[in-house]
Amino acid sequence: MDKSIMTSKDKLKKRFKIKKKISSPLFPSNKKANLSVMLITTFPPRECGIATYSKDLAEGLKRMYGHSMHLEICPLTNFEGTQEYPKDIHYFLNTASASSFKQLAQQINHDDTIDIVMIQHEFGLFSKNKTTFLEFLSLLKKTKILQFHTVLPQPENDFCSYVQRIIAQVDHVVVMTDSSKNLLTNEYHAKPDHISIINHGTHLIPHNDKIQLKKKYNLVDKTVLSTFGLLGPGKSIETTLDALPSLTKKYPDLIFLILGKTHPSLIEGEGEKYREFLIKKVNDLNITNNVKFINKFLPLNELLEYLQLTDVYLFTSKDPSQAVSGTFSYAMSCGCPIISTPIPHALEFLSENKGKIFEFGDSEKLAEYIEVLLKDPEYRKALGLNCLHASASSSWENIALIHGKLFEKFSKKSKLNFMKPPIELDHLERLTTSMGVIQFSNLNEPELKSGYTLDDNARALIAACKYYELTNEKTVLDSIEIYVSFILHCQRHDGSFLNYVDENGKFTPQNDTVNLEDANGRALWSLGCFINLKKILPKKFRYLLERAEESFNEFSEHIPHYNSPRALAFIIKGLYKKSSNECNISNEVTSIAQKLANMYKHESDDNWQWYESYFTYGNSVLPQSMLLAYEMTDIQEFKNIALNSFNFLLGHLFRKGKFNIISNKTWFKYGDSVHDLPLGGQQPVDVAYTLLALKTFHRHFPEKDYDKKMELSFSWFLGNNYLNQTVYNHLTKGCHDGIETININLNQGAESTISYLLARMAFEAPMR
Repeated sequence: MDKSIMTSKDKLKKRFKIKKKISSPLFPSNKKANLSVMLITTFPPRECGIATYSKDLAEGLKRMYGHSMHLEICPLTNFEGTQEYPKDIHYFLNTASASSFKQLAQQINHDDTIDIVMIQHEFGLFSKNKTTFLEFLSLLKKTKILQFHTVLPQPENDFCSYVQRIIAQVDHVVVMTDSSKNLLTNEYHAKPDHISIINHGTHLIPHNDKIQLKKKYNLVDKTVLSTFGLLGPGKSIETTLDALPSLTKKYPDLIFLILGKTHPSLIEGEGEKYREFLIKKVNDLNITNNVKFINKFLPLNELLEYLQLTDVYLFTSKDPSQAVSGTFSYAMSCGCPIISTPIPHALEFLSENKGKIFEFGDSEKLAEYIEVLLKDPEYRKALGLNCLHASASSSWENIALIHGKLFEKFSKKSKLNFMKPPIELDHLERLTTSMGVIQFSNLNEPELKSGYTLDDNARALIAACKYYELTNEKTVLDSIEIYVSFILHCQRHDGSFLNYVDENGKFTPQNDTVNLEDANGRALWSLGCFINLKKILPKKFRYLLERAEESFNEFSEHIPHYNSPRALAFIIKGLYKKSSNECNISNEVTSIAQKLANMYKHESDDNWQWYESYFTYGNSVLPQSMLLAYEMTDIQEFKNIALNSFNFLLGHLFRKGKFNIISNKTWFKYGDSVHDLPLGGQQPVDVAYTLLALKTFHRHFPEKDYDKKMELSFSWFLGNNYLNQTVYNHLTKGCHDGIETININLNQGAESTISYLLARMAFEAPMR
């Protein structure tokens, strides 16, 4: 490999762009919806918080369930006519018209395709026809779920009675915070089991560089405070303005961004009176250079970028009854340290290690807290990261999963199915430099200092070869060349391979301290995959193919000395791939597989059918390789061992409708109980190996249920795991680094991302 390329500081520059999406399922899914849900809500183009919320929820449900769930949107309007809404919206509720309620109830009742109706409720939305709304709920004969966006404390008798009547008319209630549920149970006397808590959703973000974002928005060298949302007096922006003069003297580069247009309902009533009041106050306080109004309804991407470049986010609402805030949630998900007034949402989510809470209207205390954060950048950064990690479970994808489970609970129909995402290589591309694929990632940002490994580049080559086989997509050829070149660079004069390479292309001392057998075996597997494409690769790869075959053959003398079961299994897989281009390898395969067979016979008894006295990582590759060895040698013993050992393993992995991975916290030993397995330590690589093995066994034994287990194991990536959270990142197209005891590891390294891609591609057939 060219050393000038290897030491380049421009390794993170993008080299190619892959946009092609694959959609040719090996196991076709039923396109008919399993469940149909109607959302009655405000909806864009109407501009309000609930409209935005409902749009995000609907999109999350579609991403997660696709054709399995049919969504019908019924927008709330306060006028006659439907010209503003898309053509695929068929139902409307004019909240200003009493007759509209009755008409809609009749339409829904006569629509046999609608299973569940979910109503997004805010008291102001139904204030013109409160009694009619209750009658509507009574008339509606479908399963009804109602979500309260506001729950008011200390209700007067009439109001309490009204809310109780709403609750009595629906099958289930959803709120967004513990405090809201407590209010309903303690002050409105609702039954606790009648209420679910589902947090406000947040958007996945790409974690862009803050300095670059500040350049983009002409905020270089600025310390940014921000707040956002539809503007109105309730936001108490003046609380911040009054705090600024004492700060701008010490921090002249300070700027406060007020993001968002004035609330449309306020415009109708009094125009821009509140904004004009704020502008006058800015002038009176002589802080015009430190305040900037962004007077528009920001597109989502722009809003999230503003939040990511923010140094401190300020939430100054003066309404103590505000149950929840979407703006607050979005700021947390963008990693903003937050200073907030004590609304219930903030008290519940904003502990001391995520931000600060001050009393309503207390500008002096607000200024004090802002200065505390400005003086200590490391503390500020820590608060932001804590917010980011705390909000990860509330991504719209995860919120959609929780809604899906709730809908299933109240549905008499079959369960929902996950929609497999299109196959996209965006994050693998992001991790790949001109030298190879970078080992680790900090969130979704490649961590160049982590260097490179033979392991990861071998995995990347296997995935890239499979992608090319499936799509014939020429843009991936650059990657294939890079990964092969890296593997060849790692080969020593004696034919063996080194594994660890630093960011400058130099081999690290770690190569002398760890066993490299598994990495070497994986390298042979990847070279076999590359050689297997000999007939379909362009002519320019002829030399590289020759070098790969030489490399493979040069390593062969080491194979008899290998004893790692996984290394032997990887080598068998490499020989299997390579064997399609040659004959007479059965003796070599027999020798390797016999080693594994002897290990199996040595360790096995009536209670334990395995090759070792424990399960560790990548277990499924062992029985898979034995079945492939049977294919190449026709030795029946290999087939029997493969089948017995794989079914024994599957008995430990699939329990109670879940796929349970062997934890890397502690290996599973002979005599251990599956009930004692620790939570956490579940990694995508084990899902991928299991799924690939299931595909091989399904090919040999189609009458068994291995294909169903393929679907079940893949669903682990999409939320069918014990945390009920998605491990695949739908935004970056990367995969998180696994499941810990109570959270997802948000980093998206090479091993995890490639493992996901290998698992996802297992469901596709070549397009040729």
